[in-house]
Amino acid sequence: MTANRQDEPLHYPLPSSGPLTPPAEWPELRQKCPVAPVTLPSGDRATLLTRYADVRLALSDPRLSREGLARPDAARITASESGSVFDSPMARALNAEGHERWRRMVGRWFTAKRMRALIPKIEATADRLVDDMVAHGQPADLVPWLAFPLPVFVICDMLGVPERDRDDFKRWSDAFLSISTYPADEVRSAQTRFAEYMSGLIEEKRRDPRDDLISELLAATDAEGRPMSDLALAATGQALLLAGHETTAGFISSLTATLLADRTQWERLLNDPSLIRSAVEEVLRHEPHGGFGMLRYVHEDTEVPSGAVLPGGTTVVCSMAAANRDADAFEHAEDLDLGRSPNAHLTFGVGPHSCLGQPLARTEMQTVLGVLLRRLPTLELAVDPAGLRRLEGQLTTPLVELPVRW
Repeated sequence: MTANRQDEPLHYPLPSSGPLTPPAEWPELRQKCPVAPVTLPSGDRATLLTRYADVRLALSDPRLSREGLARPDAARITASESGSVFDSPMARALNAEGHERWRRMVGRWFTAKRMRALIPKIEATADRLVDDMVAHGQPADLVPWLAFPLPVFVICDMLGVPERDRDDFKRWSDAFLSISTYPADEVRSAQTRFAEYMSGLIEEKRRDPRDDLISELLAATDAEGRPMSDLALAATGQALLLAGHETTAGFISSLTATLLADRTQWERLLNDPSLIRSAVEEVLRHEPHGGFGMLRYVHEDTEVPSGAVLPGGTTVVCSMAAANRDADAFEHAEDLDLGRSPNAHLTFGVGPHSCLGQPLARTEMQTVLGVLLRRLPTLELAVDPAGLRRLEGQLTTPLVELPVRW
C-alpha cells in the first residue's frame, strides 16, 4: 500500500472484525496511504482521508465544501435517485438557505448555557427510564429502555414534536440514513413523508405557537429582517430530529458498551465520577464505528498536510474515526484513557460545518452516564462483547441491542 496506490480501490465503508474494534486497514492507510482511492456503495470513486491533519484541513478549508456534493460530477454514496442524506432534498433545502445564515438563526438554541439548563429535565427522564427498566427485570436491553427513548424525549421537547410520533420518524430516519438496507422507493417515500410531516407541524405551530424551537424559528428573522423559508424550516426539523435522536442514541449505547467491555474502566468512574466529562470525550474519540464519515467536494487543487494533492472535482470521505486514532495527533492513540486531556477529537467535525448539536449530545451523554453510575453501579454486559451486533447498511452503525444486568 503506497501513498499513490494504483491497485484496485478499497470498497468503502471498510468492514471490521468486531463490534468494538476498528477496521484492520486503518493503521496501514494512515502510515502508507493516507489519501486512498475507494469505491462507494454506488460504484462511484472517491478519496478516503485517514490522517488527523488531512481530515481537519478537509473539514475546514473553504476549497472543499459540503454544498459541492450537489454537483453532477460529485460522487454519490448510493446509486438511488433519491440520494443519500448528503444530497437529499433536505440537504438541498438547507444549502439553498445559506449555511452561515441558517447556522446563525438555529445555533442560538444550542449554546452550552442552554444545554446546561436542560440537565435537570434530562436527569429526571433518565431516572424514570431506569426505573422502568429495573421494574421490567434483568437482563434488559439498554437500547430500547434508555439509549433510544431518552434523546427522543429531549429533541421532541425542544422542537415541539409530539413524542407519540416517534415510531414514525424513527422509521423515516432509518430509511433516510440507508446505504443498502432499504430499496430506493422506500427511501424516496420516507423522505417525502418526513418532509410532509414537518410541513404540517410547521403549519400547526404557525396557528398555535408554543415555547419550542420551531415556533421560535417561525418568528425569527436574520440580520436583514428575512425569515427562514418554509422549505428550510421543514428541513431544519428533519435534520435536528435525525441527528438529535439517531446519532445520540448510538453514542449512548456505544459509550456504555465501551466502558463495560473492560469493566476496569467502569470501576474507575465509580471511584472518580469527576472523570465523567473527560470519559465521554475519550469514548467519542476512541469509538471506531462513528459512522460513514463526512463527504466534501474539492473545488480546486488542494494540497493536504500529508503531501498529496487533491485534484479539483474529487469527492473526499473524511474518516473522523480513523483520524481520531492517529498517533501523530494523540499519544497512545489506540488506548482508551478516560482522563485524556487535551482531547481535540474530530468526532463532531471542525470548522463552519461542525455538528451544531454537539453541546446537546455531550450534555445527554454525560448526564446519562452519571445516572447509570449512580443508579446501577453493578451494571455489566449480559453477553460477551464480541457478541454485540452493529446495524449494517446505514450511514450510522449503532449497536442493534445492548443486553445488560446489574
